[in-house]
Formats: sequence, structure tokens, C-alpha cells
Amino acid sequence: MPKIDIVNLNKEKVGELDLNDKVFGVQEINHALFYEIVKAQLASRRSGTHSAKGRSAVSGSKKKLYKQKGTGRARHGSLRAPVFVKGGQAHPPIPRSYSYRPPRSVRLNALRHALSLYAKEGRLVVVNAWDLPEIKTKSVAQSLGKLTNAPTVIVDVNTNEKLRFSTNNLQSAAFLPPEGVNVYDILRHERLVLTQTAVKALEQRLSAEN
Repeated sequence: MPKIDIVNLNKEKVGELDLNDKVFGVQEINHALFYEIVKAQLASRRSGTHSAKGRSAVSGSKKKLYKQKGTGRARHGSLRAPVFVKGGQAHPPIPRSYSYRPPRSVRLNALRHALSLYAKEGRLVVVNAWDLPEIKTKSVAQSLGKLTNAPTVIVDVNTNEKLRFSTNNLQSAAFLPPEGVNVYDILRHERLVLTQTAVKALEQRLSAEN
């Protein structure tokens, strides 16, 4: 069972915490899982609103331009054909959804591997609590400067609104509740900061489900 130091916002050690092996102690990290999940997440973010008009959608006469034979010209049937100016586009793109969801077991395993990777590489920080007297971005930035100077994901319960609102204006940091932690947001930040409450919530979420 991996152990990690618990620190306060001044990065002073205040205790130790035993992490769950199933969630933070995966030995062989499967990077292919990261690729599959990130690809799915980014695909789901595509708007898919691209559109163009085909020959049935553009304006213009449907009448055959001239008789089929005897003119020496090409056998055109409509002014809306793609070869004409203002004609319809051949095989035009149409609105569609690119989203898809990998199996639940794959999504959960990828998250376990991401958390284990950060714990293994020393990029995981656990703080005892992150309570703010008021909503103030400066105080969060100062605390992050003591904990880590790298882009960071902060995870705490969603009821900690002062921390959530104080993090919104920080370009190098993001706030996520335990139920919203995902592989893409973890991997695009260099550090992961969890409160003790968040650690317990993640362990409860990921250790009980396969």
C-alpha cells in the first residue's frame, strides 16, 4: 500500500496517508488506455456542425438543359450539378455527432492508471484541507506557489465553493470535484493536488467499481 505525506498549504508535513492500491498503486501503467480515453473525450467535444449544400439543396432549375443527343455537348441533366458555378457540392459534409463512450470499465481503469502514474512519479500532492475565508484568487495563487509552480488540477468536494470560484481566473490551475475527475484534465496538467476528503471520495468511487 503506497504512502504519501499530508501537507498543509505552506507545504509543511502534518501527517501520512495510506493510499488504496487499486486506485493509486497500479504497478504497470497502460498508456494505451490514456490514448483511447483522451481521444474519446476530445471527439465528444467536437461540435459537428459543419454543413454544405448538395445538388438537392441549392437553388436552380431542375429542368434538363438541352436534349440528350445530337448537340455534341456533355450529357448534363441539371444546372445544380457540382460541375456548374453555384451548383451543389458533391458528397457535402452534414451535421453529425462525433461523440462515443468507451466501456465503463475502460474509463475507470484509465483513471486509476492516471492517478497511479502521478503518485508513482511524485506529481501528486495531498493537503489536509483547503479552507478559504473568502473568495480570493490571490490566496489560491500564493498557496499553489508554495505547493508547486507547475500547472495544477485541484480536487476537492464541490461544496467548497470559495475554492472553486477562486480558481476560476487562474490560467495554470483548474478545480474539479471528485466525481468530475477525468483522464484528460489530469494529463494536461503537470501536478495533481488532492485534499484528504477528495482522496477518500476518489477511493470510494474507484475501488468499489470494476
